Amino acid sequence: MSFMPICQIISVLKLSSEAMPANILNLPSYAVISLDENEHDYHIDAEVKQPPSACPQCQSNGLVGFGRREQMIKDLPMHGKRVGIYVNTRRMQCRACNKTFSEVLPEVDERRSMTTRLLDWTGKQCIKRTFASIAEEIGITEGTIRLIFKDYVAVVEKTLRFETPKWMGIDEIHLIKPRGVITNIQDNTVVELLPNRNKETIIKYLYGLDGKEQIQYVTMDMWAPYRDACKLILPQAQIIIDKFHVVKMANEAMEKARKGMRETLTLKQKRGLMHDRWVLLKREHDLNDEDRLLLSGWIKNYEKLGVAYRLKEDFFKIYDAKSPDEAQSNYIEWKRRITPEMAPYFSDLTRAWDNWTPFILGYFDHPVTNAYTESLNNLIRVMNRLGRGYSFEALRAKILFAEGAHKHKNARPKFDRKEKEQRQVRQPRSLSQNLDGDSIGYAMFSANDSDETICNDLPPSFYRKGASSTQIAEPKKNYGADISTLIELIEKGII
Repeated sequence: MSFMPICQIISVLKLSSEAMPANILNLPSYAVISLDENEHDYHIDAEVKQPPSACPQCQSNGLVGFGRREQMIKDLPMHGKRVGIYVNTRRMQCRACNKTFSEVLPEVDERRSMTTRLLDWTGKQCIKRTFASIAEEIGITEGTIRLIFKDYVAVVEKTLRFETPKWMGIDEIHLIKPRGVITNIQDNTVVELLPNRNKETIIKYLYGLDGKEQIQYVTMDMWAPYRDACKLILPQAQIIIDKFHVVKMANEAMEKARKGMRETLTLKQKRGLMHDRWVLLKREHDLNDEDRLLLSGWIKNYEKLGVAYRLKEDFFKIYDAKSPDEAQSNYIEWKRRITPEMAPYFSDLTRAWDNWTPFILGYFDHPVTNAYTESLNNLIRVMNRLGRGYSFEALRAKILFAEGAHKHKNARPKFDRKEKEQRQVRQPRSLSQNLDGDSIGYAMFSANDSDETICNDLPPSFYRKGASSTQIAEPKKNYGADISTLIELIEKGII
């Protein structure tokens, strides 16, 4: 066992003490003069340690004092209290050019009179919390928080890039008005929220995508602007109508039939049918014995309900088809069984299928769907209510840039070269050896040597026993905000 000489220990301790925070602020450029506190706030008087040494105009070092002025700078909260730093700022005059100027305050964003670390912390907190709660904790106005958040999002958007999905989903969520939602179906992630679902907005977004030529499938609901935009910008992509939006129309037809027969019922019967509506909407294979008994009672007494329920269930079975041709054949057969009395209730469904047939049948070749996004849409509405009506920009940022929600994958698997029994890596001499000479020598060690013998300056891959020197980490790709993680974060109230 080797020991470090006492002179080196003293040197290390000296360097450690110099690196320690100079004051309670942990801002080495400032000297704390005094500190006052009350129930809610810290008031800290401070000044910059190093005065200006040269004129910013002519670079002359002939400077004289020209008075001082106090500036109040907001800083990160400490111990549950708001922090205000009162800096006695020097004002200087240059003897060479007679210009006057105030010293620059290190680590301070002068535009908002707050430390840069507070600015960065506030931006990140805005993703997780309400603006009002952050404003109260810091001690500034909510309007200022909104401006900081806007700047933070602008910076994040320039540095963060989501991979263009090969399987894209286009959906919408109604927040005051419909908003466009772009998803990566293959990885179940959200990659963009658009201010509306207009054709021009969708075209502009798709046109600006990198690698849009690689998009293979786009699933959507039966909204013509989605289809027209994709056919124009993504001619190579196959459009698939989301199964969820088609079968939902069958349940809506069932509801129309139920409401259509209310005029013939007594008030008591109307109330009973209203409370039992969930049985009519439930899939037949999901009914338990009690559900079946309740359903059979309504169907026996009201034949019309029985016909509508059977049509609804048979339509669902169309999606059991194994091919587009089989599905279309099943649909034609199902359509023939619609009675004239039922035709008005199922007209929207049959019209939609007939108008969108090629795109609906595309599902049977490639069964991709947006259904996974629906649960997220519901939770976004809940989050919006809890936030007392976030702006669209705030909701978009909270969804897309939530910390810890992004899904990453390596661009490609690492290259693993065949392992050798012995590998040799350069190793510096011991500290005592280096003190004896001016040059640094290198020893050789094998893969069986302990981790403690490995140079701290080597790449992290060398710290793993048995790791090959040819292993190079590939850059990670960001596939967007993972929907499952987002749901978990929203349910926990983290965002």
